[in-house]
Amino acid sequence: MRKLKKHKKICAVTAILSAVLLAAGLFFGPETAFAADGTSYVFDSYIYDDYRNVIESPAAFILERIIDSNSIPGASLNFGSCDDVCTSSDGRIFITDKKNSRVNVFDESGKFLKSIKTIWNKEGTIMLDPDGNQVILGAPEGCFVHEKNNELYVADTGNGRVLVLDLTDYTFIREITEPAGMTGLTLFKPSKIAVDEADRIFIVVQSSYEGIIELANDGSFIGYYGVNVPTVNYVEYFWKSIATDQQKSQMKKIFAPAFNNVAVDGEGFVMSVTYDSAASDMIFRLNSKGENVIRETGNTFLIGDILSNGNETSSQFVDIAVTDYGTYAVVDKARGRIFIYNFDGELLNAFGSLGNNKGQLKSPTGIAWLGNKLVVSDSMLGCVYILAPTAFGETMLRGSEEYYNGNWDEALVYFEKAVAFNSNYEVGYTGIGKNYLMKDDYETAIYYFKLGNNREYYSKAYYGHRGNKLRQYFFIVAGVMVLLIGLLVWSEVRYFKKTNKKPAKV
Repeated sequence: MRKLKKHKKICAVTAILSAVLLAAGLFFGPETAFAADGTSYVFDSYIYDDYRNVIESPAAFILERIIDSNSIPGASLNFGSCDDVCTSSDGRIFITDKKNSRVNVFDESGKFLKSIKTIWNKEGTIMLDPDGNQVILGAPEGCFVHEKNNELYVADTGNGRVLVLDLTDYTFIREITEPAGMTGLTLFKPSKIAVDEADRIFIVVQSSYEGIIELANDGSFIGYYGVNVPTVNYVEYFWKSIATDQQKSQMKKIFAPAFNNVAVDGEGFVMSVTYDSAASDMIFRLNSKGENVIRETGNTFLIGDILSNGNETSSQFVDIAVTDYGTYAVVDKARGRIFIYNFDGELLNAFGSLGNNKGQLKSPTGIAWLGNKLVVSDSMLGCVYILAPTAFGETMLRGSEEYYNGNWDEALVYFEKAVAFNSNYEVGYTGIGKNYLMKDDYETAIYYFKLGNNREYYSKAYYGHRGNKLRQYFFIVAGVMVLLIGLLVWSEVRYFKKTNKKPAKV
């Protein structure tokens, strides 16, 4: 009886403590809740399995630092908005502020370095335009660091131009205005910008259906770049095929979906994204012809979240950032999520959400890599998040990097660590299988591709394994076949002689 009373008291105390903790959690919000590894539940991540079911995964990134108006000494300058972000190899972070017409510069630790608004020349005086007015930024929406030439490109959207600045002292180098020969109807209002190793300039103008504007380094017009194919409505196609010219003129025209952002990968391919619902693709890797040649070998395809019903909002990618080893991250403004894919188009990790809690997003606008860290800008919150990889995230990225660079043994170590963190991490098993496949160890590769539910690579390993077996037993099988054929011929000859034997004379 005493034990029973004591047990009841313990249960009562436990219930009270649970209620208090629950109330505290509701009061302070989810940002006070942490997982066993010390990471915030805000950054809980997931992947999809072969059947497109959500599989929980350890947090790949955690919030390391926030850059906002409080990061500026003396609060002499406030962030109006954060519309794009880019980084340099020395760790500088460049944030465009469209509302205040500035580009703010910070170092990798979040220390404020510079605010660019008025443009200066090499002589230390303010730049003047041909009319004698000061050259000042006007609602810039994008920026890009071109390390090769030590240049900072700023898409000065409000003034309809691109300004090229010295990356060291941010002084004026040149100005790119609307080039002659542009045939499109969309006004030259540069929004996002990227430059490749051949110094070609790629400019995105929002809501432009002509494509990405391609310029030479001197600003001359080359052409419109990229093929963004719209989805086909076969009912409309049928009616248009039988309609008269007058009827066609009154029908709604179908325009190519617009690109929303642009980047350049380590091999010089232009990568871009769109969130136009009419587009057949959402992520692009464009070759020299402007054709989409992105690899898509994963189970989930490059669409972001998989919708379970028709009432959900599709992912809307607003920016893309790519590493030198082909792994790229895209940010989804519809759900506040970040999706990370490897070079083969396999989903490595997805995390993030919309909300008001620390680390959540409201209206993400840009994303960039800072080494293996991610830098994400949010225009509504007026801040930039620096996200650092966890032990699992670092393992995931390093494995992809070593595999991309052909270091099979090193990659194998990291993929084995990844599946040790998460035994349901199918991409990790696939990575192990790929390494054994590259070493022609087809039997082991088959085992891991089966664990990773990767049918495509399983078939490749199986074909290789079957070829090895055929070569191994070829002479035995061939000998048996020759023997069987010989026996068949011998029996036929014997039968023929027997049936054609002449009868004996009486």
